[in-house]
Amino acid sequence: MNSEKSLARKEKKLVERLHEAIRSRNYSRRTEKSYWYWIRYFIYFHGKRHPADMGASEVTAFLTWLATERDVAAATQNQALSALLFLYKHVLGQDLPWLQDVIHAKRPVRTPTVLTEAEAARLLGCMNGSLKLMTGLLYGSGLRQIECLSLRVKDLDFAYRQITVRDGKGGKDRVTMLPDNLAPGLRQQLGKVRLLHRRDLAEGYGEVSLPHAFSRKSPRAGKEWAWQFVFPSAYRSADPESGVVRRHHVYPDTLGRAIKRAAREARIIKPVSSHTLRHSFATHLLERGQDIRTVQELLGHSDVSTTMIYTHVLNKGGRGVTSPLDRLAPEGGDHAAG
Repeated sequence: MNSEKSLARKEKKLVERLHEAIRSRNYSRRTEKSYWYWIRYFIYFHGKRHPADMGASEVTAFLTWLATERDVAAATQNQALSALLFLYKHVLGQDLPWLQDVIHAKRPVRTPTVLTEAEAARLLGCMNGSLKLMTGLLYGSGLRQIECLSLRVKDLDFAYRQITVRDGKGGKDRVTMLPDNLAPGLRQQLGKVRLLHRRDLAEGYGEVSLPHAFSRKSPRAGKEWAWQFVFPSAYRSADPESGVVRRHHVYPDTLGRAIKRAAREARIIKPVSSHTLRHSFATHLLERGQDIRTVQELLGHSDVSTTMIYTHVLNKGGRGVTSPLDRLAPEGGDHAAG
């Protein structure tokens, strides 16, 4: 019993140090939650030993076990590695030696699922309201799900028909298109959000969370109209850190479930997720002759090789190669397939 209490105290102290290191570097709460998950997994894998009492050999054993026994994906193993490297370098102040003995999970080469334009139209036809607007932005602007949900009023520029994505993947800002077809719906959405914001202010609330550094510089900006989320949650909730009651953006699972439900109603047999719409955005732009560098910028990819996967989609299957069966001349008027 005493050992369990001692472990709980050590974990609490460790998670507090991790939290401080994460917030000082402006990492997201999702990253913090993910890192702590893998750190605790690592601790319990090695019999509840404290990470300060372990090192490279224990990290190697854990990562190898994930690949060989748990058969995790390469991205999952890399996430665990990132969490442990962060722990040792930024929390414990130790640099691990090169982990050359780690057995790495195999990274499968997968072609992204892409909807046809007709399928995308059917999907959107089975949705309505703000959920349809959000899905339209994933497909029409190439946004990631969290980028869409995190949009603020000031990020929409109707005059220049563009959207500014703040603090995207890798901490980068970028600009992408604002589709004309979505402009009227987005204006209506902002009208609803303004009424909601005014009501919150009248009731003594109306504050949203701000980026970490900006919240210190201008803490009152959280109640300003420009900083409000375009797609706010239907409910106010207490901030897990400060306890301040705020209105956050729509919960990610809400949009994900709506897209899957719409895909079933549209009778789309392909697996459809939020990211499928981003894949479709890129592929359809390339189909229409947009150059690869433009698509790379719109997607926010650091390396053009990441964007090149969509050219592979265009060149595979029946679209890029003619089947030998289709080259056979029919005999006696009969079809080659008999």
